[in-house]
Order: sequence, then structure tokens, then C-alpha cells
Amino acid sequence: MKIAFYNTKAYDREYFTKENEEHHHDIRYFEPHLNAQTVNLITDEVAVCAFINDCLNAEVLGALKNKGIQLIALRSAGFNHVDLAAAEQLGMSVVRVPAYSPYAVAEHAVALLMTLNRRVHRAYNRVREGDFSLNNLMGYDIHGKTVGVIGTGKIGQIFSKIMLGFGCRVIAYDVQKNDSCIDNGVEYVSLETLFQRSEIISLHCPLNDSTHHLIDEAALAKMKPNVTIINTSRGKLIDTKAAIKVLKAGKIGLLGLDVYEEEEALFFEDLSDSVIQDDVFSRLTTFPNVLVTCHQAFFTKEAMVKIAQVTLDNIYQFEHNGAVVNGVTNPQ
Repeated sequence: MKIAFYNTKAYDREYFTKENEEHHHDIRYFEPHLNAQTVNLITDEVAVCAFINDCLNAEVLGALKNKGIQLIALRSAGFNHVDLAAAEQLGMSVVRVPAYSPYAVAEHAVALLMTLNRRVHRAYNRVREGDFSLNNLMGYDIHGKTVGVIGTGKIGQIFSKIMLGFGCRVIAYDVQKNDSCIDNGVEYVSLETLFQRSEIISLHCPLNDSTHHLIDEAALAKMKPNVTIINTSRGKLIDTKAAIKVLKAGKIGLLGLDVYEEEEALFFEDLSDSVIQDDVFSRLTTFPNVLVTCHQAFFTKEAMVKIAQVTLDNIYQFEHNGAVVNGVTNPQ
């Protein structure tokens, strides 16, 4: 099948080209993001492969349909950037990669927690400058702490198990309980109880209407003083302005983010020689107890191989069997 790959980096082209040796798709790689202007790059492709910060609103989907696109293949688990109602109305199929390496994301959440807590990033910079003092590098024992996990799918389940291995008490909130978590010793509680009891909170839930700004000013007010919050899920789960207000008041002890609610204009690009125009993001990064990484939690060799395999197989099944494997449908 002829596929237009948008928003690709060198690592995308490396892994997808290697995997395509078995699938034999006709792939054209584009560096620009998919949007209303870049739709015109399409010639005779039948499928489009897009990433999380590509635009797939009703206008773009309509333009893709007019170009003859039948399939939207997401090389991600998240699909909140797709207007599913418009896709359904246009008769366009949407497929995704529901799971690639849940270990990668769970382990990165632990890395953020440990780096922040023990100030590893600050110590690294100090030592390189010949400063071997211990001032302001004190952390706390993870062992024995109460860890609240919001969302206990595969990633949340793995993160919970790691925290149990640290000797933590793990409590969780999810609309659907995971029996494996219960068997491992996780206690399910209400969201309010999780906010009130947790010393560490890690977010592993999808972004939808009910979880948008799940962590807002009201939620933050219910949390313990010096709470540690880790988000490796979706940026819009946290109201950044509310978080900054609470950071300034000293209520949040540590904040680790691999995602940011307005990351589309920032992440995955080299802006090291540019002035960051996002004042909220710039303010966020001034706090010494905040650590931001660039949506890299998924980024392991194992995950990239899985993403390429599942994405190209999704397209192969659609082409040869008419099957919509790992399809995403409009919940309405």
C-alpha cells in the first residue's frame, strides 16, 4: 500500500524502513507535521501515518478524504488528536498501536521520580563544575511511602508493581479495577481519597473529557504538603497554570513531567537556538523542583520495533483483508 508518513525523524525512518522489508509497503517520508497546508504533499497515497502532535481535525480529515486517503494509521497509543466523529462520517478508518512497551513508560516514570527525589540532575551539573557540596541535594526514602496511581492499565499496573518492589504502599484509582493489581496488593480507593493519602502521585490514564485537567487547583488543594507528582501520560491531565500557582506557594514538593499540555509547538523539535515563546512553559522550567523531559518515556529500542511492527501490520491487514485491526471508533 502507498503510505504518506508525516512528522518523521531519522529514528522513525530507520525503524520503519527496516520493518518494511517484510511488508513491502510503498512509503514516502515527510518531515513536516500533518496539517491543512501539508495535506498537499500527498499524491496517490491511500494511507497516512501520523504521530501524536499531528493535526487530524475535521478540516484535515476532509482534505485527506478528497486526496483519496482511506486509512489513518497512528503510530501511537493516544488518539485524542483525531476527530473521530468526522472520521466516521467520512468513512475513514483509524488504527493505532494500543501497546508498544508499557515497561518503557513505567520505567521512565520511576526515572523521573528517582532523579527528582535524589537531585541527580543537579548533582551531575555541580560535579562537572567542580562543586562537590551536598547543599540542597537531600531527598527522601521511597520505601514506605504511599504511592497513588491514577490509571491501572498495562503501564499503571507495571508502575504499581515496581513501587511495591520499593516497599511502598500503593493505592489506585480507575473507573475499571485491574484484578492483577489487586492480586499484587494494590488497594483501590476513590480519587479524593487518593489525593488526600498519597505522598507520591503518578498519572497513567488516557486523556478524554472526564480526565482533562484532572489535576486542577481543587485537586491540588486536597493533596498532602510537599506531594510529588509524576506525569508520563498526557499533558492536558494537569492544569499547568494551577500547578505553577501551587508550586509558587510551596505546596508541591516535586513535579516530574514527560508531557506538557501545549507541547505540540515544542516537543520533538530542536529549539536550542530559538527563544521559547510559551511563557507558561518557560515559567514552569524556572522551578528547581520541576523536571521536564521531552515526551521520551516511550523511546526505547524495544518500543520503536513494536511501533513499527504493529503500525505496518495494521496497514497490511487493511490492504489485504479489509480488516481494521486495533481500530479506534467514535465513543459517541
